[in-house]
Amino acid sequence: MAKTFHLTIAKVGENLYEGEALLVTLPGADGDFTVLADHEAFVTPLRAGVARVKSAAGEESTIDIESGVAEISTNQVTVLL
Repeated sequence: MAKTFHLTIAKVGENLYEGEALLVTLPGADGDFTVLADHEAFVTPLRAGVARVKSAAGEESTIDIESGVAEISTNQVTVLL
C-alpha cells in the first residue's frame, strides 16, 4: 500500500479539497513540483496554473489556481489560495 499524506486546499470560507492523498502536483513560482508522502518540509508561493491531486482511493482531480502559497510539513500539505 502506498503511503499517503493529509492535503488541504482552501480559500477564504471554502475548502476545495480535504483528505488523504497519494500525490499533489502544484504550480510553484519556479515551475511545477510534485509532493509525495514524507516530502521535505518547505513553504513556497504558487503561480497561476492547475493543482493535480491523486487521492488515496486513486481518484484524480484538478483545481484551478490563480495564486497562493503551499506549506509542506511532515505528511501534511496545506495550500491557501
